[in-house]
Amino acid sequence: MTAIIIIYFICVLLLMVYGVNTHILTQLFKKRYPQSIKTDREQLHNFYNDAIASTDPAAQEKLPKVTTQLPVYNELNVVEGLIDAVVGFEYPDGRHEIQVLDDSSDETSHLIAAKVASLRRRGIDIHHITRTTRDGYKAGALRNGLKSASGDFIAIFDADFLPKPDFLLRVMPYFHNSPRLALVQASWGHLNENESLVTRLQAIGINAHFMIEQAARSANNLFLNFNGTAGVMRKEAIIDAGNWHGDTLTEDMDLSYRLQLRGWRCRFLAEVIAPAEIPSNLNGFKSQQFRWAKGSTQTALKLLPKVIRSSASPFAKFQACMHMTHYCIHPLMLTLAILAPIMLFQQLTFLTGSLLFLFGVLLLLSCSGPSRMYLVSEKTVGRSHLRTICFLPIMICFGCGLAVNNSRAVLEAVIGRTSEFVRTPKRGGAVRKAYPLNKNLLHFVEILVGLWCVFGVILYFGSHHYLIGHFMLLYASGFLFIGIGSWWHMRRELSA
Repeated sequence: MTAIIIIYFICVLLLMVYGVNTHILTQLFKKRYPQSIKTDREQLHNFYNDAIASTDPAAQEKLPKVTTQLPVYNELNVVEGLIDAVVGFEYPDGRHEIQVLDDSSDETSHLIAAKVASLRRRGIDIHHITRTTRDGYKAGALRNGLKSASGDFIAIFDADFLPKPDFLLRVMPYFHNSPRLALVQASWGHLNENESLVTRLQAIGINAHFMIEQAARSANNLFLNFNGTAGVMRKEAIIDAGNWHGDTLTEDMDLSYRLQLRGWRCRFLAEVIAPAEIPSNLNGFKSQQFRWAKGSTQTALKLLPKVIRSSASPFAKFQACMHMTHYCIHPLMLTLAILAPIMLFQQLTFLTGSLLFLFGVLLLLSCSGPSRMYLVSEKTVGRSHLRTICFLPIMICFGCGLAVNNSRAVLEAVIGRTSEFVRTPKRGGAVRKAYPLNKNLLHFVEILVGLWCVFGVILYFGSHHYLIGHFMLLYASGFLFIGIGSWWHMRRELSA
């Protein structure tokens, strides 16, 4: 049984490292990002004066040409809104090209073809590009479109985004006089944040990722990832880094890290927000999380050795490791949830007295990291502390409950199991077509693990081990919330 104690202790220590690192990122954000915001505003103001606000056609001709790529696969409900939003960009005539990269296998292609034909008759520089196969999935579509893209810069938007008309005007200035800047990533907004508890919780998590993690990395010259949409990339940099690869499910993180390993820079803009739809179905959200977790782990296995051998600072390498392996916290949490009741049932212990107190302090410090990050990020976007505090317990349970789903994703990446790029269906303003989700029985596993954790709660509270007992209660609540919620959403979809 000594092996169980060792495994348990290692998992706890690793989770502490990830938890404490959220404190580090939050502190880096508070220390450096406000100054970078001031610099951004000054640079944007100067560029508007020099070029954008000019009425001289010769000055506008100096603006770089941008190709906006819209990778689409079976998005009948939202693709028209996306195309209309991008056509409405306020950028000089002749300097903006649009590519609809359509891999659809349903009536979405007919809708796009008619839409593009109508826009071309109006003089809009827009092209409908299709392929006979989905080789490489989204990465393959982007790579194929790049071959005919006339722009020096490539803007990318997923189908559920509705960028504002001034998006390019607010992003392109940052490439001015910055020849080694390869990527500018904007923040994501939320079109349906208040639709349900599930969408509210996702919005809090997304805000924390952008407002704290991405902002801190950008302001402190750390490795930064492209989020796959709502960003602009330099075409020259894409080609120099080896173009898009389809060997991971997160082609965006893969390319952005390869860019930086080649000496290109990336930056994040918190003040530029592109609204998008949040998955309202819990199973759709889990499918999205699975893709991100598996893809991030695949990218870590592929590129982390190169990052470690690079000339980056030791701190930047450490943060890159934390970033790319972030989803490993889920198998660590799942292991703890399974082992904890076994240890108590077998009356195993390795911490007593002062060591137990020190363990409790470190555990509290690490566990408070994500909560602090949520509080700071929500305050940054204008939400009250009281509102966020009310959501914190549910957020913690929400994160714990994803451990089964994301552990499976990490495991598949580690053993090299391949899987297709499964898109997350979006509904848009009016549902024209209901896209079914891939069905699996993972929610039964989540419910079983939740019941096992309930057994652990009873054991711990019955033995007066309240420190661990409360954590087991969070695990139990999270697994049951995700498991039962997934089952309910699946039943509702089947009966619709």
